[in-house]
Amino acid sequence: MNGPRPWRPTRRRLTETLFAAVAPVAVCGLALAGLTAWAGAGKAGGPPRITVSNSRVYVPYGAASDTAAFFDVANLGGADDRLTGVTSSAATGEITLGRQRTGGYRADVASVVVAAGRELSMSPDGLDVTLRAKAGWEAGDLVPFTLHFAHSGAVRTIAVVVRRPAR
Repeated sequence: MNGPRPWRPTRRRLTETLFAAVAPVAVCGLALAGLTAWAGAGKAGGPPRITVSNSRVYVPYGAASDTAAFFDVANLGGADDRLTGVTSSAATGEITLGRQRTGGYRADVASVVVAAGRELSMSPDGLDVTLRAKAGWEAGDLVPFTLHFAHSGAVRTIAVVVRRPAR
């Protein structure tokens, strides 16, 4: 009788079947472990969450109306954001972002990255905002500002007018 031979498990067939089942499971397990480590390290990329604090603006010096404002900007989220501009109803003309350079000169910058989980602190020796005051500001006055971000949109804050520190 020469009919079809019944299927018999051989060592080779069992090995091939086991490999075909285990390989995808192992790859998926490895990918899941990697994604779990990535998310656990805070790299999963939740949206940026911007907060603004310590907002202050200098009293303009003498008869000039030009002055500088400073803010502490924290990104509590999981993705970077970019500060693209600053506006204020209490200022006239253009408000610019700038950075102090070696040699005492200031260079305008178009935008500034606020990294995820980090804080950006503006200062007279680093990044600042220059503006022209509308009226005679005095120490203690409150000035409204809106900081504009690429992803977080507009964030409003109130800056306190302060005297320039003596150097």
